[in-house]
Formats: sequence, C-alpha cells, structure tokens
Amino acid sequence: MSTLLRGQTAIVGIGQAGIGEAPGYSAMELLGQAALAAIADAGLALADIDGLFTATSSHAFPTLSVAEYLGLRPSFFDGTNVGGASFEMHLLQAALALQAGLCNAALICYGSNQRSAGGRLVSMSEPQWHEQPYRPRHPITGYALAASRHMHQYGTTRAMLAEVAVAARQWANLNPDAFAHGPLSVDDVLASRMVSDPLSRADCCLVTDGGAACVMVRAERARDLPAPPVYFLGAAGAQWHRSIVAMPDLTVTAAAESGPRALAMAGVGLADLDLVMLYDAFTINTLLFLEDLGFCPKGEGGRFVQGGRIAPGGALAVNTNGGGLSCVHPGMYGLFLILEAVTQLRGAAGARQLAKAEVALVHGNGGTLSSQVTAVLGSAAAH
Repeated sequence: MSTLLRGQTAIVGIGQAGIGEAPGYSAMELLGQAALAAIADAGLALADIDGLFTATSSHAFPTLSVAEYLGLRPSFFDGTNVGGASFEMHLLQAALALQAGLCNAALICYGSNQRSAGGRLVSMSEPQWHEQPYRPRHPITGYALAASRHMHQYGTTRAMLAEVAVAARQWANLNPDAFAHGPLSVDDVLASRMVSDPLSRADCCLVTDGGAACVMVRAERARDLPAPPVYFLGAAGAQWHRSIVAMPDLTVTAAAESGPRALAMAGVGLADLDLVMLYDAFTINTLLFLEDLGFCPKGEGGRFVQGGRIAPGGALAVNTNGGGLSCVHPGMYGLFLILEAVTQLRGAAGARQLAKAEVALVHGNGGTLSSQVTAVLGSAAAH
C-alpha cells in the first residue's frame, strides 16, 4: 500500500451544530452552522475554502446545493455518497486533491434534521428490488439478520451485544454533548422493547439532529494555523454488496479489507492505536468491526467486549463520545467519528480525555454493512 499520502495533509478545524434536537432548523442550516464553526476553528475565512466534499440524505446534488448555500465556488468538489462511511472516504479524497494541488483548503460537511423531521429520512436510499416483497424494516432488519447469524454461528448472546450499548452509555455520561445520559445496565438493554429480533431498542442507534464539519489543508500550512493539526496517516475503502441479501457472509464485512490497507498506508499496527472509533449504528456493528479489523478472532467479538473491555477504564478505548448508540446519530454518522478522534488527538475531550491519544482509527459503515471505509489519524507525536 502506498504511503505517499501519509502525513501530507491535516485536519485543522472541526465544528458541530444542533447535536440531539434542533427544532426549527433545516438540514442545510445545521450543515452551514457546523461548516462555519469548523472554518473559524481553523482560523480561516469562508473565502479560503476552495475544496468541497459533502453527502446528505436530503439533496440529490449535494455539492451544488451546499456550495450555493455557503456561497462557495470550489475549484474541486466531490459528492460521493456511500452512506454513513462517505466522510471517511472524503478524508481520502480530500487528501488526494490537496496533495495534487487541486485545492488548498478542503471542507468536509454534513447536516441532518432527521429527529425533528420525524425520522422520515432514514429509508430514502434503501434498496427496494430484492427485499421489498418481504416487507423489511430498513435498515434494522438487515442488521438483525447479521446479529442472528452471528449468534447462531458463534454462540454470541444478547447479553454480549448489550455490553456494547452499556459501554457506549458510560462514555456518553462523560460527554456533556451526548444526547443520551444516565444509567444503563445489561439487564436494561435486555428488557428494552424488541424492535427486530434479536435487536432491542437499546441495541439501536439514536435518531437525532446534527451537523458536523472539518477542514483539511496541506501539512506545511497546518503548522501556521491556530489549532493543533491532526494528520491524515492513511485510509482505504471496500464494498462487497448493496442489499443485505447479496452479502457474501453475514458475519464478515468488507472492513476485513479496508482495515489492513488503511493501517498499511499509515504504517501502524493495531498495537499502536490509542483510540478506536467504530460506526455503531447497532450493537452488532461493533462486534463485527472489532473482529474484521483484527482486534479479536472471528466469532470472538461478543466475548471480547465483556467485562468492560471497551468501556471507560477498559483495555481498548472504543467510541469515547458515546457513539451512535448514546451520543449522536443524525442519519449518517461517519463525520462525527472523525470529530471525536480529532478532539481526543488534540487533548481537548475533557472528562473523557484519554491519557495517551496519539493515533486513532476511525471506521465508517454505510448501507446495510455495505460500504466500509477505514481511516487512521495521528497527532504531531505520530506524524
């Protein structure tokens, strides 16, 4: 895997808006607020942005709509939409464009008012051709199928899945920006209303509003800007299917491909990682990604997370903001993973700040376990 991109670009600004509930604001307004916050955090002006990378659930032509709304005339733009993993892919695309000199300051942004809109956006892009006759509930039916298969094949239990939700809530309780706070036990998860067997309401991500954005520049420029730069070390994507019925193996995701390639580009191994941000739309996601990325053997994810291993104070820091399960999940969550990684690598995470945060893995997921994109970010110490 080429390492030519390693450390050549950096995230220099982050911003968010409307986390949780933001009644009265459109998806575009939340995106705009987050974008302006990220640009200000970078010490730049809107006029400095000449690269635009965005995907939304609301616009068929996202770069056109966002550029018009913000008043941008970008020299390079990309609206790749592979679901929630789009923004990890945008990191790679922005790094390529910056390194090629096609733009000088790249904005990656997203916004959704899904909660205020009554959750009506969740199924806009779901497939209809294979699955519709069976009347699935998108997207949870596909994830429930994967969870059921994992339980059947490897002896995973609902209590093991519940450990993921409990750990996420414990991290959220340390994050004042998280939407869900308060106690949550394994028994609470097991007693929660069943939505799609074996996944209960507590096994499912939140439905929130929220906007998020980050700004990337070349490394030499990053050193002159006010915020501590967080360097792009590597990224890779993989996709094997669109519809869950076409997934080759319900217990193996394309993260098994994207993860090793991203780590190779970054020149790091799993032992070098201080933080792991995984797209936890459902509790089964975390188990599958821990396995496919190599943290434990296939089938051992449920046992791996037991005993608080991924909770605060555990051996592996996973989803330190509270994840999609307890922090925020406005339809497409991938950019919020990046924001938390940057916050930790800057040393600015407050009560949840890790003692050592130099290298972070960020893994995005889109569709029904469909698109998988892994990115590796590092502080100046890792650069």
